[in-house]
Amino acid sequence: MPNTPRRVGDVMTQPVAAVDRAAGFKTIVETMQRWRVSALPVVSAERRVVGVVSEADLLPKEGFREADVDRLDRLRLSDDVRRAEAVTAGELMTSPAVTVHGEATLAQAARTMATASVKRLPVVDGNGLLVGIVSRADLLKVFLRSDDDLAQEVRRVLVTYFAAPTRDLRVEVTDGVVALSGRLRDRSLVPVVARLVRGIEGVVDVAYDVTGGAPARRAVQPLPGARPSTAR
Repeated sequence: MPNTPRRVGDVMTQPVAAVDRAAGFKTIVETMQRWRVSALPVVSAERRVVGVVSEADLLPKEGFREADVDRLDRLRLSDDVRRAEAVTAGELMTSPAVTVHGEATLAQAARTMATASVKRLPVVDGNGLLVGIVSRADLLKVFLRSDDDLAQEVRRVLVTYFAAPTRDLRVEVTDGVVALSGRLRDRSLVPVVARLVRGIEGVVDVAYDVTGGAPARRAVQPLPGARPSTAR
């Protein structure tokens, strides 16, 4: 299908930095600084993702630095205090990790991020092994597609699904917004066309000014010297 959504594997970041459960606090911070990331997958010896450690998991150690002992005792069971006292990735990480497969669509990845309230997802293969990471910024890369590229894909979609009915439709794309104008034999198909076009990765919006009905037929002028047809 010409408008098959792009996959997570097309936009994910590779290679991806990771740490094991035994990685110490300082090693985690150094790895984040070196790779310029705000979170790291935590993996087993086989590179299977077991958790994620982020800057948010590390900050409690600084936040509770000046807390008095009595207050810490009262808050001993809180998650932030537990993280403030943790020193390894295994103790700090959020587990189980929310992951996504490389074959998942970008829409599926976006929904997973929104549902789990996370900013990034480790990408795993069919065996659950780490192969990359996808962030919110990665998912937005589809909106960098050129207007010409989008226009070509829109036309391919229209030809594939509505070859005859859309021959009188014009397609223009400006800053990712697709404008459809012209004539469609069955105007009830306009919402269907718009939905298909909106589903193309990188399309920002769809606007249409489409009329219905078949175009008027032009009278055929006889060639000079030609005899009128007597066919009945």
